[in-house]
Amino acid sequence: MVTIHLWAIRWIQPLVLEDATMGTTLVSGHDQTLHVDVIRISVFRPFTWLRAGWLDMRKPASLAYGALIVAIGWTILVFCGTHPYLIAAAISGFLLVGPLMSAGLCEISRRYSLGQSADFDDSLDGFKRNAPALFEFGVILAICAAVWFGISALILGTVFHIGAPDMSETLYRGFLDSTNRLQVLTYIAVGGVLATWVFAVSVVSIPLIIDQHASAGQAMRASVNVVLHNIPAMIVWSALILVLTIIGYATLLIGLLYIAPLLGHATWHAYKSMIR
Repeated sequence: MVTIHLWAIRWIQPLVLEDATMGTTLVSGHDQTLHVDVIRISVFRPFTWLRAGWLDMRKPASLAYGALIVAIGWTILVFCGTHPYLIAAAISGFLLVGPLMSAGLCEISRRYSLGQSADFDDSLDGFKRNAPALFEFGVILAICAAVWFGISALILGTVFHIGAPDMSETLYRGFLDSTNRLQVLTYIAVGGVLATWVFAVSVVSIPLIIDQHASAGQAMRASVNVVLHNIPAMIVWSALILVLTIIGYATLLIGLLYIAPLLGHATWHAYKSMIR
């Protein structure tokens, strides 16, 4: 069980100034204590994360991750491309568990911040050092992806009294023939709520695990704390992530070759800006 004790919150200057540091102590069930200082940042600071991420990503190791993500995306399209319902499910799951894929990129940026070089093999050290926490975090995100359709179906049945699209009908008749507008909007609404939650618990979780060996619970609670004390900046950051992701998909995933590693490296710089 992880408990969070908020030591202090100071709001002294206007929002556009970086002025507050919140001390948070995270204690795990194994008697490990992690002290985290959360820094309040300016609303437009996310743009500097993208710039710093761009400087980090212009190396072969980073582009290798981008190529890997594009390959996974194309594999999904090959096997699910004839069924839009399955494409929606696969893409949504891909986006929900996507933060976990930034672990290697955060390790590269961590090494760069220490003045060290980093190749693809070096980036895997982040996974090796923190495998249990990363695995636990990945399982949590995967569960979120898995329950999306379940929650949507429950809402359709109990609130709107409409059955969810049958999978066999979707496979043999097609998505458009087996759904209506209310069903589609319900899936989008539930997916949006889950995506917001995933964003809140993963903003700095991966780099916190990589850099300070936090547990999944500690990292997620610290991430939520960061979001709650930087809501305007987090709105800008989430909008940037959404726009860049849409561009990546609109270019038939080719754009993700650069966008995926860019966001992964920028996540590290977001962590360094908001966690002292």
